[in-house]
Amino acid sequence: MMFGLAVSTLILTVYATIDLFIGNRSVRALREVSPEPDHTMRRVSIIVAARNERRNIRHALLSLLNLAYPDYELIVVNDRSEDSTGDILDEMARHHPRLRVIHIDTLPPGWLGKNHAQWVGSQRATGDVLLFTDADIVMEPTVLTRAVRFMDQNKLDHLAATPSMHMPTRFLGMFGAAFIVIFSFFARPWQARNPGSYFHIGIGAFNMVRLDAYRHVGGHETIRLRPDDDIKLGKIIKKAGFRQEAAYAPEFLKVEWYSSVGEAIKGLEKNTFSGADYNVALIVAGVLIHSLCSIWPFVAILVTGGWTQAIYGLAVALILFTVADSSRFHLSPSWYAIGYPLTSALFIFIMLRTMILNLSQGGIYWRGTFYPLDELRKNRV
Repeated sequence: MMFGLAVSTLILTVYATIDLFIGNRSVRALREVSPEPDHTMRRVSIIVAARNERRNIRHALLSLLNLAYPDYELIVVNDRSEDSTGDILDEMARHHPRLRVIHIDTLPPGWLGKNHAQWVGSQRATGDVLLFTDADIVMEPTVLTRAVRFMDQNKLDHLAATPSMHMPTRFLGMFGAAFIVIFSFFARPWQARNPGSYFHIGIGAFNMVRLDAYRHVGGHETIRLRPDDDIKLGKIIKKAGFRQEAAYAPEFLKVEWYSSVGEAIKGLEKNTFSGADYNVALIVAGVLIHSLCSIWPFVAILVTGGWTQAIYGLAVALILFTVADSSRFHLSPSWYAIGYPLTSALFIFIMLRTMILNLSQGGIYWRGTFYPLDELRKNRV
């Protein structure tokens, strides 16, 4: 029985290695696109939803205000911030005419705060293209030009670009590298451009969409109660028959994803269960499969022997190779792969904790607001 389990685990590992190895290399990169702007390029509206972001928002917005793009506006929606975010925004707006600030004091029923803020920003936008990004994303000056050119050259309606994640500790860096592998295997971003594939993409750091396509699918109003709003925006765009694609952009987009392990656990609390459409069986199956393929092989090489141990040893080598290989596409050190079994265990803990917490408290707390699970489940897309 143990030998058969080892063989099954190796087969799954080989499949995952080949899938990610080929898939990662089929995703195109914004560095391949010319950074030279011209004055015929379409107007872009950058929309940022911000709540209690005083730690990072000034640095992030200054990078957005210094983009080398001929025609764009920056709309920042202050979503009921309780810190000095609003004061920082008003002060910056006085010195930067390109920056428009909208203050929201109350949240209408039936909306998540961030989704409502993005929707409000989209209604004030004057661009032909909308770029939704987070309040802690730092952008390199040429990224917007490269992204618009990439959209135009490939006749896209939606483009999601990947950032690089900068963490304050090595363990968090390892967790980020592991998360990318897990997300890639789950979402298969290289399939986003395939109109015949179910898989879709959306990235909160950089979700760029044509205004006409956004309006056609109902925008954030269609996903008003989705905590995983970024990827679900990609889903409704893909389902409507529009063209989308993912692109690598770690050289041009930077984010400090989480500043501590506790913050990572808390931050992923809002969307891990929703990513499985609040399906308990799907979470349990994911935990079992992930444990079998990502953690058990590392344990098995210590507790088995003979051919069984050799097979698990090969599986471990393939896992470490896959994580190391994937990391380099996102500017993470390849040696971060050594932390994969520990970071996988943390991710499994987050999945189980989030599911149990959401079920026990009957909903999610996100940025100071409680959203009932029964209401969240109604917004299926």
